[in-house]
Amino acid sequence: MRIGVMGTGAMAAALGGAWARAGHEVFVGGRDAAAAAALAGRIGAAGHGSLAAAAAYGEAVLLAVPAGQAPELAREHAAALAGRTVVDCTNALEPGPGGVMLTTGPDGSVAALIGAAAPGAHVVKAFNLAHSSMWEQPPGAFGERPAVPFCADDPVAAGRVEELITGMGWSPMPAGGLDRAGYVEATAAFVIGVWWAGGSPRLAFPEPEPPAAAA
Repeated sequence: MRIGVMGTGAMAAALGGAWARAGHEVFVGGRDAAAAAALAGRIGAAGHGSLAAAAAYGEAVLLAVPAGQAPELAREHAAALAGRTVVDCTNALEPGPGGVMLTTGPDGSVAALIGAAAPGAHVVKAFNLAHSSMWEQPPGAFGERPAVPFCADDPVAAGRVEELITGMGWSPMPAGGLDRAGYVEATAAFVIGVWWAGGSPRLAFPEPEPPAAAA
């Protein structure tokens, strides 16, 4: 798959690098040409250039920029993003008096704002629940295939993201349409708050034993 990566930070490096190692053709785009070139060389990308070039590069585009900038960046490049799978990995969070808070409010999501800014794009919310260092782990590093929840409306876009997830050695976890993205983003606020408090979020989700088969 051809993938344009918009951004040169930690998530761009982690996800872009994982996809390049999985055999995808990755193009890194950034506002800083030197930073884009350096990241492309580090992760083995097929090319590098501007944000506009990354937006127009392939079937899928990763928006790996601060959440507050993502909708405006999508609006700026809406024509190029039309018809493409646009992966939103952002978290709009800030410290609050009781822990990490969503800056979008309880009823909104960054993914929805991106979709409104670039209405021709097929936005998918994914890759926002794990630290960037987790995406750099080789397939099989966890002993089992951890899940990546994602929200998508378009079935083709969902299929592309599932391909990206499985190629990294993770397991796709469909979490509904894009109208459910706010719940995944709120989960990030919970998870990160627990991490910062020194806890393990996964301990809050024990799975029940499957029901016994009928005789």
